[in-house]
Amino acid sequence: MNPVRNLISNGVKVKYVDAHCHIQFEQYTEDDVELIERMREEGVAGVVVGVDLESSKKATALAEKHTHLYASVGLHPNRVIEEIFNIEAYRELAKNPKVVAIGECGLDYFRPIEVNDKVKNKQKEILQKHIALAVESDKPLIIHARPSKGSMDAYTDLIEILKEEKVKHPNLRGDVHFFVGGVTEAESLIALGFTISFTAVITFARDYDEVIMTMPLTSILSETDAPYVAPVSRRGKRNDPLAVIDVVAKIAEIREEPLGTVRSALLANASRLFALPELS
Repeated sequence: MNPVRNLISNGVKVKYVDAHCHIQFEQYTEDDVELIERMREEGVAGVVVGVDLESSKKATALAEKHTHLYASVGLHPNRVIEEIFNIEAYRELAKNPKVVAIGECGLDYFRPIEVNDKVKNKQKEILQKHIALAVESDKPLIIHARPSKGSMDAYTDLIEILKEEKVKHPNLRGDVHFFVGGVTEAESLIALGFTISFTAVITFARDYDEVIMTMPLTSILSETDAPYVAPVSRRGKRNDPLAVIDVVAKIAEIREEPLGTVRSALLANASRLFALPELS
């Protein structure tokens, strides 16, 4: 029997890991307690991801309270202009054993109102600081990369940066979340030792089927990016980490592999990347 199939975490049978959610956000103010309990009952563990210092602190505090929650701390690329990256503050948060990753950090050439060389260079500068902190703390990165429309420019720049850093720091690793690239980009990231995670977008869009079918199962993670992008069964409503169940099922369907096989593999992938203490 696969040893990760029935992992027990303080009495909780963990069956799924949502590798990227934001349940510390205000969208969950009224029902976060109930939602977190439902996650526990359904065997869904979650990595609660910070996008700035305040949300990183909240993610860490939430993870400290619940065995099946973990945290990642970082500054989203769309916030690098409005918030100074206080590396000392993030370094202190990273010391917490429930903080299992650094990020969400990266490059976004799609959403800023104006994307010019100044914005791109600032995002790259802050990404480099996240990389330094990840190397120092020996934790994986959680990377946000979103290219401009009709382009793969953010992925091209990201891959170039990671290649240079990987030479200096062979243990550099992480997950590229909410992947919207193609097979070429996926292959380059996997070759650098990074995993790729997919959201519930795959339940209603066929754009990523080829990537999911062709990449190694050992390089895939499941996520929700909750509260965003609910699955097809709940389109237009607030998303939550329970949707990771839909994501895993869709990955298995696309790959034409048994659900149990895919679920166990993705659970093992997340446990390995994030060194989840209760799951290892």
